Amino acid sequence: MTGKATTLTPTGPAQHMQDRAEFEAEFHRWTLEEVIAKQLLPYKSRRVLRDKCYRREVYHHLDGGRITFTVDDLRLENARTAVVPFEKRAV
Repeated sequence: MTGKATTLTPTGPAQHMQDRAEFEAEFHRWTLEEVIAKQLLPYKSRRVLRDKCYRREVYHHLDGGRITFTVDDLRLENARTAVVPFEKRAV
């Protein structure tokens, strides 16, 4: 046996629950109400967000006529509305 330390991280119940929660979040569909309540997108009212979805200005899904959002939709929308800072000029 050598004196080298192993770099394996222990996987216990806490790590397993965190992995499972992340896995389930990838498939969860958030409704308009949940997105507004949790402030996942920068819109304050359900009506504004719904109208933007109908005009196809926001990434979303239409599941049987019902507007829902996946993790990827939220990431894409947040990236789309991100403001890129100006580059500082050398003086």
